[in-house]
Amino acid sequence: MNRKTLTSWLPLALFALVMLSPLRPIVLGGLQRGLLATGLMKADVPVAPANEMPVVLTGGSAYPHNLPMTTLDGKALNLSDLKGKVVFVNLWASWCPPCRAEMPGIEALYKKVDHSKVAFVMLSLDDDVAKAQKFVKAQGYTFPVYMRTGDLPAPFDSNSIPSTVILGPDGQVAARHDGMAEYDTPEFLAALDKLAKGATR
Repeated sequence: MNRKTLTSWLPLALFALVMLSPLRPIVLGGLQRGLLATGLMKADVPVAPANEMPVVLTGGSAYPHNLPMTTLDGKALNLSDLKGKVVFVNLWASWCPPCRAEMPGIEALYKKVDHSKVAFVMLSLDDDVAKAQKFVKAQGYTFPVYMRTGDLPAPFDSNSIPSTVILGPDGQVAARHDGMAEYDTPEFLAALDKLAKGATR
């Protein structure tokens, strides 16, 4: 490996090393305090649209829009099938370092929520389902992963990833965050629980 190739890979290798080491919480904390402009921050807590203004106004319910997906093993699902639950939708890709860095926190959050009232849709933007499968299996993640089968409608058509949209039980957008964030916080979990009180199943 020549010096030019080594130099180009070194920053990515260092980033991966830090994110997969015990230094991760320290680094994330420092970035949250000092680099908020980059998008690395504690996620905005979702709010019930009936009581407060949504973080990002998208023009109503997400469910009139068609967002067909498939599971990693090919089972078809539409986002509207989850109506009645709070839905945590995260757009990611296996080749995206910020996506990979925030996933341990999302997995930790997933393990804490009431799955009868809160659904997770980890929507991979990988072109190859095998890449998504390999990554998820290697990391041991248990949250449900889906592949998109068409274009992304509003409010999911972000120009950046990772991107996360929280839907209330009625499909209203309760929160949206573009960029990497830490979702495994007591405040975010409490907000999801509060939003889920309106869940019908």
